[in-house]
Amino acid sequence: MAGHIQDRWYKTENGANGKAVRVKTDRHGTGLRYRARYVGPDGTEKSKSFRDGQKRLAEKWLSKTEADMSSGQYVDPKAGRTTFQQYAERWVSSHAGEVNSGEGAERRLRLHAYPSIGSRPLGSFKPEHVRAWLGELKKSMPNEAHRRVVAATVSAVFNAAVDDELLARNPFKARSVQMPKTGDTAVKPWTADQVFAVRHALPARYRTVVDLGAGCGLRQGEVFGLSVDEVDFDGGWITVSHQLKRLRGRYVFAPPKGGKNRQVPLPRAVADALRAHADTFLPATVTLPWRILDGEQRTKRLYFSGAAGLHVRVSHFNDRMWKPALAAAGLIPEAEEGDRYASAREHGMHALRHFYASVLLDAGENIKALSRYLGHADAGFTLRTYTHLMPSSELRTRKAVDDLYRERPNEDHGPQTAHDD
Repeated sequence: MAGHIQDRWYKTENGANGKAVRVKTDRHGTGLRYRARYVGPDGTEKSKSFRDGQKRLAEKWLSKTEADMSSGQYVDPKAGRTTFQQYAERWVSSHAGEVNSGEGAERRLRLHAYPSIGSRPLGSFKPEHVRAWLGELKKSMPNEAHRRVVAATVSAVFNAAVDDELLARNPFKARSVQMPKTGDTAVKPWTADQVFAVRHALPARYRTVVDLGAGCGLRQGEVFGLSVDEVDFDGGWITVSHQLKRLRGRYVFAPPKGGKNRQVPLPRAVADALRAHADTFLPATVTLPWRILDGEQRTKRLYFSGAAGLHVRVSHFNDRMWKPALAAAGLIPEAEEGDRYASAREHGMHALRHFYASVLLDAGENIKALSRYLGHADAGFTLRTYTHLMPSSELRTRKAVDDLYRERPNEDHGPQTAHDD
């Protein structure tokens, strides 16, 4: 057994005859009687106290502690008293991913996890607590895809706590815990009519954002961060080297998603639209921090700006321009007077990228090139996202053979020739 058990109510002293005898201590009859003590892996002494009559329970606790240390399942009891919020805040601050990824994780935890489970000590979490929290989340967040993202973030915090040896196991991994399902994630691209209906419904100064999204596959932050130096009209290319990013209600210039620059073909129609836009709405000179709120200041001449000549405030654009345009195009319901438009995640500006992908695949572009133009780090991700939009092999086979025979209508052999047995 690891360690030993101290009896606080008795101590051993030498009697008059020189033999050891047990005598009552000053604490006899008060407080917790037994203290189980052991030395942890870090070399410091740990202990836990038990009431009178619980010596066997103390022995079992010590035995389990010894077994956990031998099997690698040991967790420091003090570490387990760290609350979920305390640990999650440290996890977010040390997030190794992109700035925007850390910001998204912080927002999801702050809004959906801390109010319910933030004060609970990490070491006290059991699957039943996770199931209860998921039940509460379902009531406040009906969209299952959104719930899954939030739940995955919370589970990632527990995974990190296990790695840091603050927990023996992630309670999300229990078989009784059912994560929200992904649902039908197949991309359903807009039609060309829908794209141009949204474009027509936007204010004139923002109509060209549709051309850049649907005609070049740029993300929203890349569109609103597009600067004059990124566009090569003569060569027919856009070099995506930065984006406009919102952090804690403020804005910065940041690297593109994935941290890599990329080049995207600039079709002539989009180039003409962008030139016409720049003639009517002159590029605005905007200075913002680079990547983080206290980063070095960088100045860009942006093609798109707000009415005041500053950068576009994305949340304002989404609520006041984009969603009314979606409603005018019949993609979402009109908002009741005095109410905000309903959430329209599948009809955000990202829908323009999906349309771009569908157009290129329909034209026969290969997945590797499409992945490069979209800025995906992995062509396999592009394939998994858009494979259902690719012409099926059987359709290509039928078309190829039909075209072959269509070129030889007068031949006396072929599938339409009658044969006598």
